[in-house]
Amino acid sequence: MSTIKPFAGIRYNTTSEHDISTRLSPPYDILDRNDKQRLLDADPINFVKIDLPHLPPKSAGPQTAYSGARDTFDAWLADGTVVKDPQPALYVYHQVYRHGSTDYVRKMFFARLRLEPFGEGSIFPHERTFGGPKEDRLALTKATQTNLSPIFGLYEDTDNRVATRLEEAIASEPTATGTFADVENRLWAMTDPAAIADVAQMMTTKPIYIADGHHRCGTAMLYRDWLTERQGPLPDDHPANFVLCVFCAMEDPGLLILPTHRLLPGIRIPDGVFTADGKIELKSLDASDPAQAIAALKNLGPQAICAYDGSTQTYKALRPTAPEILDNLEPDHSRPWRRLGLAFLHAYVLDRVVTPSVSGGTAPEIRYIKSDADAIKLAQETDGTSFLMQPTTMEELRAVCSAGDLMPQKSTYFYPKLASGLVVNPLTE
Repeated sequence: MSTIKPFAGIRYNTTSEHDISTRLSPPYDILDRNDKQRLLDADPINFVKIDLPHLPPKSAGPQTAYSGARDTFDAWLADGTVVKDPQPALYVYHQVYRHGSTDYVRKMFFARLRLEPFGEGSIFPHERTFGGPKEDRLALTKATQTNLSPIFGLYEDTDNRVATRLEEAIASEPTATGTFADVENRLWAMTDPAAIADVAQMMTTKPIYIADGHHRCGTAMLYRDWLTERQGPLPDDHPANFVLCVFCAMEDPGLLILPTHRLLPGIRIPDGVFTADGKIELKSLDASDPAQAIAALKNLGPQAICAYDGSTQTYKALRPTAPEILDNLEPDHSRPWRRLGLAFLHAYVLDRVVTPSVSGGTAPEIRYIKSDADAIKLAQETDGTSFLMQPTTMEELRAVCSAGDLMPQKSTYFYPKLASGLVVNPLTE
């Protein structure tokens, strides 16, 4: 059972001005020193000042960095830069953006989600993730006693009942707005007790699949355990038994999934390597840019991928001659997983073709690239090969998750990223 609760969040003071554009920031882990400085030059009270007290991101810093973040946060509370809402709320969150030639609205909400070990209750990771240090986030959580940033959770809601109920209860004007990186963020503090109770009840039967923030979820569990060691067993409703989460329905029309492409720097793969065992079909693509190449893959089926040779600057489509190519090779995975284009790339093309035939039995270096243009440019610069991927569909994600399986690493890039700085979850009350 999924348990969500409202909370009295801490937000930038919007009494006189609802627009907090200059105070929002991207997720801390994609920033570098120059990015942070640019944000602070534009506004000295940008959220990055407390969310990224130590650089580089994800590396543990000295205790003074985290106590400094706490001091800054306390000063903002004291002078009214940020304020704590007077009553618990669910925070309705919309992102309005354009991708390509299409306009989207992604409809979500913030709430507390009760912590559970992955897969033992109602919280599930949706893809395999790389290991990452949690010391930095844990130290920041201990110092500030807050969840500064949320995890991003997906739930199934075919009839869109949750979002509809929330929209019935919000005011016409948002509590706060902010435009960042061409994305308009709108936030409402929704305090209607009846609507809160209805949404909490509807969410109880829904498993939550973590779209982003696996490490933040793990950090929240570590913080809860650390606090328990210091204070003894926590009351059932203690905030540390929960984690701040942004929830979005899998069926939401604004939930856009983009692909993450793969680059093998310095690796060139002759056509004959791909076709040597007769299990891969190779087809030249008449494409002048990566977008055309990816678009052409749609007509070749969901397992089709594109190999781009940076030296010859040619695009070629690869797909298995039989969709069951992984059935006997990967029996521990589900059937939906074995039909993924990414599974075909990693478990067959890279593991069973490129590694033994091109890179001498050693797995090649893989770089993960979000931009298709960057994937092409880097393949040319490194005399390497890029694999351009079709976007994972929500149907594929749902099928794999429903089968109790995990998507391959870097399968999904949920666009756009959530803005940081909209609302903070206090862990003290």
